[in-house]
Amino acid sequence: MRTAEISRKTNETDISIYLNIDGTGKYDIDTGCGFLNHMLELFAKHGRFDLTVRATGDTEVDYHHLTEDTAIVLGQCFKNALGDKRGIARYGDIILPMDEALILCAVDISGRAYLVMDLSVPANKVGDFDTELVHEFMYSFAVNSGLNLHLKKLCGDNSHHIIEGAFKALARSISKACVIIEAQKNEVPSTKGSL
Repeated sequence: MRTAEISRKTNETDISIYLNIDGTGKYDIDTGCGFLNHMLELFAKHGRFDLTVRATGDTEVDYHHLTEDTAIVLGQCFKNALGDKRGIARYGDIILPMDEALILCAVDISGRAYLVMDLSVPANKVGDFDTELVHEFMYSFAVNSGLNLHLKKLCGDNSHHIIEGAFKALARSISKACVIIEAQKNEVPSTKGSL
């Protein structure tokens, strides 16, 4: 089973995450931020990842450090759990509808981190969560997992729907990319021989 458990403590945050890529979508999430909890819960459910997150931080300031550091640790968990990436499909993509919102997501588990994101969320906040933190999450996650990540809003007006669609699309795309292909289970999917 492809699992990882990582803890990271700084002067700003204390994060512990357990990830099982080959799970069933069970989750137990507590970040102290309701909206971030919701996004991580649906990420686990739609990716069928078993995910436990315990995160605290300097939320009396805002949710910036909490969101960024949670994404750092989650990205590191994916990187560790995938190991040498032998047998994985490597690529995954989806165009995901969320009511009026339509989100395109494509990923390459290449080891070469890159983020291209065009979501244009209309509101500055959803609840007490700053919507600009979605970019911080996606960037930190991509860098720490070694993921080439493209996210684009094709249409959408509701900020909650756009962000939720992005997290669901990310989960579904990564889930496809992590699948072990039986015919290549002993091969690293790259002419380089490593990812």
